[in-house]
Amino acid sequence: MPTVERFEELRVWQESRDIVGIVYRLTKQFPSSERYGLSSQIQRASVSTMSNIAEGFERETNKEFIRFLYIAKGSNGEVRSQAYIALDLGYISQARCDGLVQRCERLSRRLYNFIEYLKHNSTPGPRLREPPPTWQVGQPETMKPETVEPET
Repeated sequence: MPTVERFEELRVWQESRDIVGIVYRLTKQFPSSERYGLSSQIQRASVSTMSNIAEGFERETNKEFIRFLYIAKGSNGEVRSQAYIALDLGYISQARCDGLVQRCERLSRRLYNFIEYLKHNSTPGPRLREPPPTWQVGQPETMKPETVEPET
């Protein structure tokens, strides 16, 4: 797997971003009475998926990253479940529901595969970082007065 330096480069993050856009476009068509109900819930679940991928990436260890990826996977499942509710209530068509569910299922598989990769990867983090500065502690140098040579 190539080195990734920013979460924006992750395919799972990019796909979750696409799903957020789809969800927001679909929920614009929901009745206004659902603004604080199902619309809000499915929007928050889709945003949670995307945000947890980003937040996990910014953590320092694969173990933490994996934990956030599992949370993202759970939120993604919530989006699928709420898509079925929207279908059952007649807010979206079968075709739109199927399209969203298929995108979420694909993302779920990719998240699972990515988690498995990170579990078996021996590197300490998911990305390349600049090495931290090293500080060496040794014997102090003796203080020598500075001499300034006159310019000629």
